Amino acid sequence: MCGIIGITSNSPVVQEIYDGLIMLQHRGQDAAGILTYDMQQFHLHKGDGLLRDIFDEKNITELKGNFGIGHVRYPTAGIYSSSESQPFLTTCPFGITIVHNGNLTNTKKLKKEIIEKNIRYLNTKSDSELLLNVLADEILNLKKLELKADNFFTALTKLYKRISGAYAVVGLIANHGLFAFRDPHGIRPLILGVRENLVTGKEYAVASESVAFDALGFTKVGDIKPGEGIFIDKHFNLHRKQCVPSKWAPCIFEYVYLARPDSMIDDISVYKARYRMGQKLARKIREAKVEIDVVIPVPDSSRSAALGLADELGVKYREGLVKNRYIGRTFIMPGQKVRQKSVRYKLNPIELEIRKKNVLIVDDSIVRGNTSKKIIEMIRAAGAKKVYIASSAPALRNPCMYGVDMPTRREFIAHNLNSEEITKAIGADMLFYQDLEDLQSAVSEGNPDITNFCMACMDGKYPTPEITEELLTEIDTDRSMEKMGIENETWTESDLQPNLL
Repeated sequence: MCGIIGITSNSPVVQEIYDGLIMLQHRGQDAAGILTYDMQQFHLHKGDGLLRDIFDEKNITELKGNFGIGHVRYPTAGIYSSSESQPFLTTCPFGITIVHNGNLTNTKKLKKEIIEKNIRYLNTKSDSELLLNVLADEILNLKKLELKADNFFTALTKLYKRISGAYAVVGLIANHGLFAFRDPHGIRPLILGVRENLVTGKEYAVASESVAFDALGFTKVGDIKPGEGIFIDKHFNLHRKQCVPSKWAPCIFEYVYLARPDSMIDDISVYKARYRMGQKLARKIREAKVEIDVVIPVPDSSRSAALGLADELGVKYREGLVKNRYIGRTFIMPGQKVRQKSVRYKLNPIELEIRKKNVLIVDDSIVRGNTSKKIIEMIRAAGAKKVYIASSAPALRNPCMYGVDMPTRREFIAHNLNSEEITKAIGADMLFYQDLEDLQSAVSEGNPDITNFCMACMDGKYPTPEITEELLTEIDTDRSMEKMGIENETWTESDLQPNLL
């Protein structure tokens, strides 16, 4: 999972790129980078950590130019290497640089093509570098000394035929302009914004979430459609083209957990979608006829659903868990021990809202079960009579192949356990999972034109055909060995069993 942004302006963009990335920091806390262009050369600075740790007054000043792109990063799969922080840059042809959110799924084939057929050098293991080289190769094949919008769309159409997976991309071409495109399924979000400059005309921004526009004064034009490319030339003229047919399947987990609640994605309010998730969960809980005194969200991504649930049940909503804002998102933290240790530092209960009460905890999802177990232990220690837990998402059982660093299948607590067994494992009195149909209904109600979502992490139905059972098994094994620091390929199933709580 990553956050990306690009801006074209009639004044220096670096501060606005930085500010936009601050609004997207929730999408990546491991690395960040900004690249600007001043019509003479690219200026790049990137590094590991949060934006505030990477950028200071000196390197911000050095990032000159009125065109720019930026990136904040979580690893999409496996172990993170600092060499894979973005933006990526190639000097041939023209000078092309990109930032990418998502994950390509035909990387082995692409790597072989790029090295053997395109005779290009790859410096990292990043699929984003593969994507950049495919784009550069297709533009080079045009044999154009000057690249017009139609030429770019021709190259982009050929790129679509070569790559598969999830990709929302923003980039720059030296002396030409800014471009952006989205994969044919629209798995990862990408949104276009405009700002009217009364003196110099229109200025444009592209970002992962609309929330990035709010602080910068841009108005949302609309979502870049699946399979659509845009090109903003150096004279600030906007060109758009549907390069391949769209096959809508946006990631539903964006609405459950990944995105900020104040964002609009594909014309759906994330906040309202989560509120409706809570309402639908409430009807399921009502049927169970359990006595609940208070509804408490696990902050922050569960607040909207918990509020909808409490309103629907007519039960008190209370902030019973206080979040330490200086701890990262534990769902995607690298390493089991780091996640387990950070949960207690991340959340602290308010005993006055819990003691002698039947408490319903609302969380966005249950992954390994570690966080849920720790939270339930904290709530019981604070004096709760009963502790129930509700998940806005159905049971997660499958890894995301499209840009979110989820566990291998055997690490999901729901992989081999049913709801009753999970309830016992995490120490709850009762567990409520959202129904898959209710989740899809809660989201699609915001935009009835979207009737299909990627819900593979829940239902195992991947929208791209190359994700087979054989591939998933291979990835499970590779990821398990990678996490254990194993290079030898001869290992038994028992060697790879996870250490779940």
